[in-house]
Amino acid sequence: MSKTWDVSDMDNWRSDQFPNGAVIPVAGNSEEYSTGGWRNVFPYRNDEKCTQCLLCWIFCPDTSVLVKDDKVYDFDMKHCKGCGVCAKECPFDAIEMVPEGCELPEVKK
Repeated sequence: MSKTWDVSDMDNWRSDQFPNGAVIPVAGNSEEYSTGGWRNVFPYRNDEKCTQCLLCWIFCPDTSVLVKDDKVYDFDMKHCKGCGVCAKECPFDAIEMVPEGCELPEVKK
């Protein structure tokens, strides 16, 4: 049995009114939150090394690997937290995590 929270006045709640844990007032709302600001490194994909195996897309916990026509074409930097799972799982070392603000000429971000 699930409990439905009345969160209509949540902005005015006092701290003792919040339940222990977390409140997720609306299900399926993760797309509305920009989590890219948590990142201190970002993924850089080397087109020459990438074989389009899509393992990065499969393993990305934030669905931040963008695919079109069965090919990776970019990363969703609004939601990528820079966890590095994509780089870790890439069997071809086609993705490396690069510090934010990196100005290396080979990094095209």
